[in-house]
Amino acid sequence: MALKIKFVCKMAEELVLMHDAGLLNDEELLLFDYANRKRNPHGMLPYRTYDRFVLEDMDESQCLVEFRFKKEDIYNLAVALRLPEVFRCTNGVVADSVEALCICLKRLSYPCRYADLIPRFGRPIPQLCMISNRVIDYIVDTHGQLLRSLDQPFLSRDNLQTFADAIHQKGAALDVCWGFIDGTVRPISRPKENQRVVYNGHKRVHAIKFQSIVTPSGMIANLYGPVEGRRHDSGMLAMSGLLDELETYSFSPTGQPLCIYGDPAYFHRVHLQCPFARRAVL
Repeated sequence: MALKIKFVCKMAEELVLMHDAGLLNDEELLLFDYANRKRNPHGMLPYRTYDRFVLEDMDESQCLVEFRFKKEDIYNLAVALRLPEVFRCTNGVVADSVEALCICLKRLSYPCRYADLIPRFGRPIPQLCMISNRVIDYIVDTHGQLLRSLDQPFLSRDNLQTFADAIHQKGAALDVCWGFIDGTVRPISRPKENQRVVYNGHKRVHAIKFQSIVTPSGMIANLYGPVEGRRHDSGMLAMSGLLDELETYSFSPTGQPLCIYGDPAYFHRVHLQCPFARRAVL
């Protein structure tokens, strides 16, 4: 990278000298300069001037601000996620589990660009991107089933009853509701092809959609997607097969059916409650 930077600088100097000598006119100088200009300015960032990442060198406040986790919790998280000791990318780039996890956590902190990671990790943008994506792929492949099925220990009948009691104690009329379902629209750039497929007329954006269930603890208990942005929430519900899972697992310890609550976009079911689409006029 250092040799490439020197070459670009040398080329710029040669062009200026040729222009001063009358060998290039103004238009030719601009054309040559544009042709040799580096397209990615972030690639020129001096990442080698920064020290490589060592988590122990950071204090607790820095960890909370940059990664949103305490230092000890980052180590515990790496163990809980069963991360490998080393992440190796397709081009041979290597990062240990703690550094790779921290790169991913920093990237997921909002707002954060890959260029913002360079001073902390001392790596170029391509490496940061590959390592972050590698960690995300590993987590999805290894633990994705935790969000795709309701047959999970943390969604046991006892826990569902605890969620329902917490919601009812907050003033909800229902005492059998343990979570809330909704569709989420995530805007994307307008694609060159199949624009109508991903265009969401309600939000007036090109997007992809997800369906999620949130519990009173603030955790996402189930996640489905992505699907095309034009899909209706009720259609996404049918595609996900969630109703079949609710009919199988959404019960209290005594066998009473428990439900989730959604907006009027959904249809009323035993395990799915929603408000009336139209209020009755007396």
